[in-house]
Amino acid sequence: MELKNKKIVVTGGAGFLGSFVVEKLLERGVPKENIFIPRSKELDLRTWENCQKIVTGKDIVIHLAAKAGGIGFNREKPGELFYDNLIMGTSMMEAARQANIEKFVAMGTICAYPKFTPIPFKEENLWSGYPEESNAPYGLAKKMMLVQAQAYRKQYDFNAICLLTVNLYGPGDTFDPARSHVILALIKKIADAQRDNKNYIEVWGTGEPTREFLYAGDAAEGIVLATEKYNSSEPVNLGSSMEISIKDVVEAIVKLMNFKGEKHWIHTEPDGQPRRMLDTSRAEKEFGFRAKTPFEIGLQRTIEWYRNNNLMN
Repeated sequence: MELKNKKIVVTGGAGFLGSFVVEKLLERGVPKENIFIPRSKELDLRTWENCQKIVTGKDIVIHLAAKAGGIGFNREKPGELFYDNLIMGTSMMEAARQANIEKFVAMGTICAYPKFTPIPFKEENLWSGYPEESNAPYGLAKKMMLVQAQAYRKQYDFNAICLLTVNLYGPGDTFDPARSHVILALIKKIADAQRDNKNYIEVWGTGEPTREFLYAGDAAEGIVLATEKYNSSEPVNLGSSMEISIKDVVEAIVKLMNFKGEKHWIHTEPDGQPRRMLDTSRAEKEFGFRAKTPFEIGLQRTIEWYRNNNLMN
């Protein structure tokens, strides 16, 4: 699909991942005026009439908007995370179908996978068990877009695809302690400790769980490639094919930020899912996606962004 002449909606386009996706679309030659970014203050996606307005006269919808956060946020607001994500995804896809949108790109999450999924996670493992309890409401709400996409393709021949991403990181991520993910949370903790001359940081859990991290710019490239080239009912993983323990992530950030203090692990706080790493062979085979940004370089860019935006004050 040639994107240059398409009118494209990017929900969540002003957010962390969305800003990278918009940048990639502009690089592809999509005119700025052809990219519509609905803002939640004016167009709440939980309202049906707003979803209808957003898709009118458009060709493609890339649905990135989500209410999301780290383990603490998931633990505190499971009801909101379930309802808001479910209703936004369902309403946007139905509005897009009614408006005869050419293609709908649904952004899912690694949180949809069962808690004990064999490593690496393959797309066919998605239904082999229940997700990790701390983020199950969020994961299942996003997973319903896959069910809806497959049902709509079967009944209406509606071209909806579903992508599943691992933990994202990079410049522009939220540093709000209540909602930030692990990498930004760690960068902020270390920066705050350095600012306040503290000789230690506190880190949740044991450090033993493993995660896979994907630089947001790479994720955006995968999303745009799938928008251009992928047209199938089967979900597709987007990841970096790396597995690293939280303990090693902490050590990497500590080293890059030159923090000399101690790490105090709070074992009473949850670890989350024991292991996470995706099989990304389908994405490479179907639309030629492979992550390019080495983890340390991505971390360095994120730390520099944090410092350059005066977020350490």
